[in-house]
Amino acid sequence: MNGDLNEIWVYLSTTPLLGLTLTLIAYQAAFWIYKRLGFHPLANPVLIAVAMLASVLLLTGTPYTTYFDGAQFVHFLLGPATVALAIPLHAQWPRLKAMAGPLLISLLAGSLTAALSAYAIGAALGASRESLMSLAPKSVTTPIAMAVAERLGGLPSLTAVLVIMTGILGAVGARYIYQWLRIEDHAVRGFAIGIASHGIGTARAFQVSEQAGAFAALAMGLNGLVTALSLPWILPWIESLLNR
Repeated sequence: MNGDLNEIWVYLSTTPLLGLTLTLIAYQAAFWIYKRLGFHPLANPVLIAVAMLASVLLLTGTPYTTYFDGAQFVHFLLGPATVALAIPLHAQWPRLKAMAGPLLISLLAGSLTAALSAYAIGAALGASRESLMSLAPKSVTTPIAMAVAERLGGLPSLTAVLVIMTGILGAVGARYIYQWLRIEDHAVRGFAIGIASHGIGTARAFQVSEQAGAFAALAMGLNGLVTALSLPWILPWIESLLNR
């Protein structure tokens, strides 16, 4: 019986739809758990789905490249999904114009703090240059973060892992930080998590309210732009000052 199951798995693992099917099933199962637990932040569906998929791949010995042959269909949809975020943002246009000045200041402060604090902590702990360059863009969406890391001499694969970890930590912990700081404005909450935790944080913000999600989407896009333009010249300048 076990031999038959192994043969079936070997056959299925060669089909590109396996990765897509596993991804959809894992997320649906994770979201069911999330819903059953009352949408508790610690039961983040992305975190649970990632753990499920990693467990399946490890137990079956399936290479990541084989899995991604099918999962890339979901990856492709990230582009259209990101563009579609402009629709709820348009509904917030009047308030967006009224808050343009504070949002710009927050964007620059948040973007630089996210990148430079990660660089500083890594440097203080003795991380290699490659690791530091992989750490710095961890708060922007994966495609931009990987491209920036590669340009800086970092490891894009390491950056991808750090981006996912950052997004999950932000989605899980932001609620408690906002409560501790007594921040109730959904626009402020959304913008902050969009800068710090990119797409995963933005998805969490949309679960709170459309306004929070719209401002998170704006912050995610602008933070990616600021990071891509600023880090390639800021970090080399810092390195020259520190003689690294």
